[in-house]
Amino acid sequence: MSIPAIGLGTFRLKDQVVIDSVSDGLAAGYRAIDTAQIYGNEAEVGQAIAASGVPRDELFITTKIWTDNLSRQKLIPSLKDSLTKLRTDQVDLLLIHWPSPNNAVPVAEFMGALAEAKAQGLTRQIGVSNFTIKLMQEAITAVGAGEIATNQIELSPWLQNRKVVDFAQSQGIHITSYMTLAYGAVLKDPVINEIAASHNATPAQVALAWAIRQGYAVIPSSTKPENLASNLKAATLKLSLDDMARIAELDRNERLVNPNGLAPAWD
Repeated sequence: MSIPAIGLGTFRLKDQVVIDSVSDGLAAGYRAIDTAQIYGNEAEVGQAIAASGVPRDELFITTKIWTDNLSRQKLIPSLKDSLTKLRTDQVDLLLIHWPSPNNAVPVAEFMGALAEAKAQGLTRQIGVSNFTIKLMQEAITAVGAGEIATNQIELSPWLQNRKVVDFAQSQGIHITSYMTLAYGAVLKDPVINEIAASHNATPAQVALAWAIRQGYAVIPSSTKPENLASNLKAATLKLSLDDMARIAELDRNERLVNPNGLAPAWD
């Protein structure tokens, strides 16, 4: 099952704000929803999905296992708790959110538990997030590259993460880009704005379309219905080879997500 090119992110959205965002997103046409245990909003996401009336088989739901739950004893019980909150008996994609700090839980252990969750029918696909090349190699050794659906990484025109992308793609591992808009910073980039003007598009649509054209999935979030609807149109925006080349030159290795105690040694 392929990962939808564009989905709705819910990072930093809580309570009624996330209910409204998911409700508006589903009404606008989104069918992929991305959440995580640490976001503290799985129950609200589940509530909004249930109230939407959208059939479950039309949705692609992703959640992520937090580092406290990576051990073989905790991973599946924590997932079952997430499923209860999300009001479903299965997610479509289950990710390891961050590698275990200081390798407290070995990669082989949590990847094995992740594979067991899939074997039990609790998720349709499994994958990782914030994994370096070395960590992906360990995950591949544990379960095989064919079992790893995606690596969800910070990736934007200002952080193109080419080494990780190239390795993942060489192994058949899909890339999901988060922070594609760099907290909105790339929307002020002159080149992005010039390209947007040439297509009668928004800067956000250009940045998202740039990622989608390269085969990445994107999961932007918004609390504004008009932005949710606008972002969705990025999937049909056709950028030229020249547009893509100009954006490729914007890479400045500018990482925004680098939490102490969690972040691995980046490539």
